[in-house]
Amino acid sequence: MEHKEYTNGEVNIIWKPEKCTHSGMCVKTLPKVYNPKEKPWVKPEHATSQELIDQVAKCPSGALSIKKEE
Repeated sequence: MEHKEYTNGEVNIIWKPEKCTHSGMCVKTLPKVYNPKEKPWVKPEHATSQELIDQVAKCPSGALSIKKEE
């Protein structure tokens, strides 16, 4: 399974495109972080780690997950 990782230095957002149902929950919740029209489309530096964790927990498809930096 292919995935992409985006980090803010504290947490990594892992995106699995094949699981994504494009509900738009990420874009609606944190529009400064998620912008599908830009590359990269995920910019985790535009939110706190806790905001990212809270938002990813709302992803209905499970396409987004969090991995904390070691």
